[in-house]
Amino acid sequence: MAQVGWYGLGSMGLAMASNLQRHLAAKKALNLIYSNRTMSRGAPLQALGAVAESSFEKLVTRCGIIFTMVANDSALQTLLSSALGSGQSLKDKIFVDCSTVHPGIVSTAVSQLKEKDASFVAAPVFGGNPIAVDGKLVFAIGGPRAATEAVKPLIQDVMGRRVIDCGEDATKSSLLKIAGNIVTVNMMEAVGEAQVFAEKTELGTGPMEELIGEAFGAVAGGYSKRLTSGAYAPPLESRPGFGVSLAIKDAKHAMAMAQEQGVQLPGLEVARHNMEAARDYAGECLDSSAMYGRLRQQAGLEFWNEKSRKA
Repeated sequence: MAQVGWYGLGSMGLAMASNLQRHLAAKKALNLIYSNRTMSRGAPLQALGAVAESSFEKLVTRCGIIFTMVANDSALQTLLSSALGSGQSLKDKIFVDCSTVHPGIVSTAVSQLKEKDASFVAAPVFGGNPIAVDGKLVFAIGGPRAATEAVKPLIQDVMGRRVIDCGEDATKSSLLKIAGNIVTVNMMEAVGEAQVFAEKTELGTGPMEELIGEAFGAVAGGYSKRLTSGAYAPPLESRPGFGVSLAIKDAKHAMAMAQEQGVQLPGLEVARHNMEAARDYAGECLDSSAMYGRLRQQAGLEFWNEKSRKA
């Protein structure tokens, strides 16, 4: 098995990399080599046997398969520019990006790495931090067949419960992720609206949450728990499950592409506006479900519920 590397240890990346390291250790394969902007984030990963490498360029030199899980398009571009401009050979290396980035960025990455005889696989994920911890994410994977087949054993039943194969065009997996985010954000908006309605009518959030989970599935039920548990506005010293600014970025990608195609996304527009209003009121340390706080305000309630932080 090729040496595997990992860059990006946010709440999602750390959970995913930890499951990957456990898998490699169980297979008695080479331990994962990891890097991150803040290297101290890797302490739990190192405790599992993974090896720290502060330089991304050196990580690329040492590894045949390089996973990245970063916040946005520019972060991925910076990493790839570093690897491409290093002067080292990238021949036969496979870069696997699990982030949510614009298909145009994916297309550029594919072309640039192909010139260096390397492969780019787009493998964005569906699911939040708790699902990542459990290794039950859904991956949308696209790229050269040989490369995707090489990385699937590192994903299926390791970091994810399902791999959706989008073919050899890596941009298609990026498109699927953006389309899926339309459903995700609209569902969080709908769950938030229902829970505010339940609270204001004195139906109660408990019965509402039970119905959401039983009638509309575990994903919708999980979104409801983010609200009732207060995780939509976690303590300032903690990290949200999936940051509100990342969700706003993802929504903007979808809206820009929809506009290019003459498609209207009115539900997503409402949800994006509510996320932005929540961020303006309560700052960056909010989960993507923080539109709930804004919906509470619009109903005459406090932004904060009894289990969230209060400022």
